[in-house]
Amino acid sequence: MAIATRRPPDKLTAGLAFILGLATISAAWASQIIGGLYPCELCLEQRMAYYWGLPILLAILAFWNRLPLRVWYIGMAIVTGIFAWGAYMGAYHAGVEWGFWPGPTACTGVGDAFSFDQLNSMKPVISCDVVQFRFLGISLAGYNALISVGIVALLVVSMVVQSRRKA
Repeated sequence: MAIATRRPPDKLTAGLAFILGLATISAAWASQIIGGLYPCELCLEQRMAYYWGLPILLAILAFWNRLPLRVWYIGMAIVTGIFAWGAYMGAYHAGVEWGFWPGPTACTGVGDAFSFDQLNSMKPVISCDVVQFRFLGISLAGYNALISVGIVALLVVSMVVQSRRKA
């Protein structure tokens, strides 16, 4: 009879953070590819937290018991910082959408003059201050900020549990 082993709560919370992040970036891609919601410049910038943070977190999870504790803490701190930056970017973008502050001129200005020949190769330009989709009054940028805060919280819990376990 196999004995059920419990995963340590620090690894479980880090794993939940990874799953939440992977589901979020997958939903962002699905909304673009299937849903037809084209990302603006700030949307693309927010995705960088997932593109950088998730591979690092996956490496930490893969080598969980083989990493020296100091390296583990440094890696977890880096991932936490990346997603904290992602939360800031989501909140900033939501603030631009609500008109609390101006957005970058690259996606909220009128742009420079261009020739009619350039029209043949243009992709849709989505303004950063226009909300394409809201659910319960919150835009996708707002949800990204909330989800990133949740990921940061899970990673902090993981580090706190680890520090108490090793103490």
